[in-house]
This record gives sequence, structure tokens and C-alpha cells, in this order.
Amino acid sequence: MHSVMRRLLFFLFSVITSLTGFAQEEQSIGEATDSIVQLPWPQNVQVQLDSIVAVDELLQTSQLGLMIYDLTADSAIYTFNHRQSMRPASTMKVVTAVTALNRLGGNYQLSTSLYYTGEVKNATLTGSLYCVGGMDPMFSQSDVRDFVERVRQMGVDTLRGSIVTDNSMKDTLRWGEGWCWDDDNPPLYALQVGRSPYFADIFIDELIRAGITIDSLTLFEDRPPMDAIPLTSCRHSIDQLLLRMMKESDNYYAECLYYQLAASFGLRPAHASHARTLEKQLVTHLGLNIDQFRFADGSGLSLYNYVSAELLTMLLRYAWHTPDIYAHLLPSLPVAGQDGTLKKRMKKTPAEGNVKAKTGTLTGVISLAGYLTAPNGHELCFTIINQSMMSARAARTFQDKICVLLCSGAGE
Repeated sequence: MHSVMRRLLFFLFSVITSLTGFAQEEQSIGEATDSIVQLPWPQNVQVQLDSIVAVDELLQTSQLGLMIYDLTADSAIYTFNHRQSMRPASTMKVVTAVTALNRLGGNYQLSTSLYYTGEVKNATLTGSLYCVGGMDPMFSQSDVRDFVERVRQMGVDTLRGSIVTDNSMKDTLRWGEGWCWDDDNPPLYALQVGRSPYFADIFIDELIRAGITIDSLTLFEDRPPMDAIPLTSCRHSIDQLLLRMMKESDNYYAECLYYQLAASFGLRPAHASHARTLEKQLVTHLGLNIDQFRFADGSGLSLYNYVSAELLTMLLRYAWHTPDIYAHLLPSLPVAGQDGTLKKRMKKTPAEGNVKAKTGTLTGVISLAGYLTAPNGHELCFTIINQSMMSARAARTFQDKICVLLCSGAGE
């Protein structure tokens, strides 16, 4: 429908609303629109979205970037400042996830490995144990115990030599570019146990607890030599990482995936700039102007990230059209009213169980980007970015209103 006709319908909507004096805004939208005309899809939701955007008071003191895309019809059905550069907050994780799945594939695994040199004689290993970090946020103390058990299975009850840690997968920067100094975020190391960088201390404690005697020991950091013998590896899937990264919006997990992406560039150590290069390549492939955006980190913590509602929506569209990406991305997204960061939102509405989307929260920024199915069966993707917000609750209420409308007022 032409914009002139939509403005006319919105004007009629406004007149009817004022005359009928509806008490409840959400009820008035539906009843007034029905009073005008039973519009076909997508004009029915366009008129109602116009009314929300036009009258919501929060837009008088803040910015909105909005894009709604009909995947079934392969066309945008609503935009508002969709090309304006804005901070994404944690919806930046959509950029990270889609780029990583595009580059690494859904079968990718994160690996932390144990090697040794020297020989075992009389139950004594005279040599070195090399622990190679793979930037795996899921590597835990239980996994360390598995490493120790593998040493014991060699018949070793005494260690005489060295424990060598290898953090060479990534650079020495411990925080992301543009992170605030007073944020409480774990430092980024390639070799960590949980979120602790003190791998060697934890490993030694577990060796002793397992009854292995430390005869003499030196600690240092280096890469294993070419003749080092693989002893064991701990592996976790990209799906395991994505579940926590997206549903719980775990920033540490996102940064670990960012460096998996960076490492795929083939250089050691990997730098965040390598991941940015791959993101830019994908954005260019989508036909967007990369000069309009700025990427800094994988989690969205950085104040240097700038994207648009159009960019996030087009990435979601690309994922939907790429089964090998969509099959891994969709299950990782929070589900409205059911789990993750959307567990308490849109409950007991048509959006519950329907909207699957990544949330984002920074001071002044509330964002939401994901998928839903309209009542006519059309699949949609959308991005909503509210910026310069003094009230996070007001922004979430605004976003939820749009999602509920799309899930309930789409018609046939």
C-alpha cells in the first residue's frame, strides 16, 4: 500500500479512536482498525504499527530503529529509521553467531588438548605436559580431572619435569575494544578453567588429589614442540556454546566464539580484527555498505559497535535462507515467555512460545532481534532497537507490544 493511503487510514484510525474513547490502548487499536476496514496482509499490521510509532511518548525523547521482514513473501513490510546507525547491545551476538556458523559450520567443535614429551619409566614421567588452550568457555574442572585420569592411565604416579601452558591461540589482550573499565567481565585467555585463567594451579591440585607425586616441577608458557605426543582432547560443540551465549546472553561465551572465528583466519595468534574482517566480508556479500557500520567485539559490550536494524534483519534473513545456519541459530534463541532472557516477557499473550529472539541491554540501549510466525502462517524476522532510553522497562513494553501485534493482528 502506498504511504499516502496508509497515512489516510491512520488519520481515520485516530479520529475513530478519539470519538469512541477507548479506555485500553491495545483494545482500541484492534477495534478501531476493524471499524475502518478489514485490510489484507500486510496493510493491516502496517496501519497499526504506524499508530504505535506515531503516538508512543517514549519516541519523543529517544531513537527507534525498526525493520520487519516477511520471509515468506521475501519483502520488507515495515521500516522506521532502519538504516540509522545504533548501538546493538547484545543483539551484536546475532552478528557473531551468524558469521561464525557461516564460516565454521554447525559441526564445529572447540578443543582443549593435552600433549606430553619425555618417557615413562618406573611409573615416573620425566618430561613435560603441554596444555593447549582452545578458548573453550565450557572447559571445566571436571574436564581437568579427565586430563589427570588420562595421565594416570599411562601408568604414571610421579611427575618429574614441567607443566607448560599454551595460550598462543589468541592475542594478549584481556578485554575487548571499547569495554568500560568498571564492567565486571572475566579476562580473556585461550586456556581457562571455567572463567579462571589459573589453569596450571588447578591442574597441579588435581594431579596431587589423584595421588600423583610431584617430584620436581617447573611452570612456563610455550607451544608444544613438533614431536609432542597427543594424550587427550576435550571437545564441545558450537551448539553447546550457542545455547548459553544466546539464551542467557553470556558475554564470555560470545567472546570465546569470536576468537574461534578469528582463529579460522589461519593466523596465530588470532586477533579480534581477524573476526571483524570475516564479518565485513559477510555483510558485503549481503549487499550492504560496510562503511555504515562498526564492529568491535563479539558480545556487544563495546561502546564502539554500531549497526542498524536493517543489518541485523538482513543477517536473520540470510540465516533463514541458509538451512545449515538456521538449524543451529533458531534453537539457541530465547523463547518468549518460556526461557532465557525472554522467560518473563510476553507471557499469556499470542507471542508466548512464538517469538524467538535475541535481547540486548546496555545503559540507554534496549534491543530485540529474531523470528516469529504471523497468524496467516507467514514467517517474519524483525529488529527493534531503542536507543537513548532512560527506562528499560518502557522500551521492553514497547517492543513487546509490537511483537504481540505481529503475532495476533496479521489477518489473512
